Amino acid sequence: QGRMWAYTVGFTVLPHVGGFLGWFMNRKEIPVWYEKLKKPSWCPSRKIFPVAWTVLYTGMGYASYLIWNDLGGCSGKAVVPLGLYGAQLALNWAWPPFFFGARNLKLALIDILCLDGLAIGTMCSWYRINKVAALLLVPYLGWLAMATCLTIRIWKDNPEQKPGKSE
Repeated sequence: QGRMWAYTVGFTVLPHVGGFLGWFMNRKEIPVWYEKLKKPSWCPSRKIFPVAWTVLYTGMGYASYLIWNDLGGCSGKAVVPLGLYGAQLALNWAWPPFFFGARNLKLALIDILCLDGLAIGTMCSWYRINKVAALLLVPYLGWLAMATCLTIRIWKDNPEQKPGKSE
């Protein structure tokens, strides 16, 4: 029982690691660069993002534990459902360095579009295994839909500068 508690916490905390590192590495770009971008009127306040991601990462992390547990750990049956989850998590973590770090809006857009597909694939593969785990991804998919629309609008409304031009 004690070991299962550790797995529950580990899986639940894991998504937060990349989220925190992404924020930490790019935190200086937010007031300097991001605030100057043209954004749509429906763009959420900066204060909402850490709260939203804390809730979303917790839900998806716990859901991944449920899948792992239902499939008996890292068994052959877990390769596709947890592989999809791991791939979408990697793209999730890659978005902030592309967007804020490299300031590459096109690469960030490609990343989030691929992320959308993998997150949907993850939810579909999980639904057959554990409906609660799949449903825990619904808020995440909703937020991703908004984030994708926001990324598209920012990409369209802020033409990237050519290399060598100063800001």
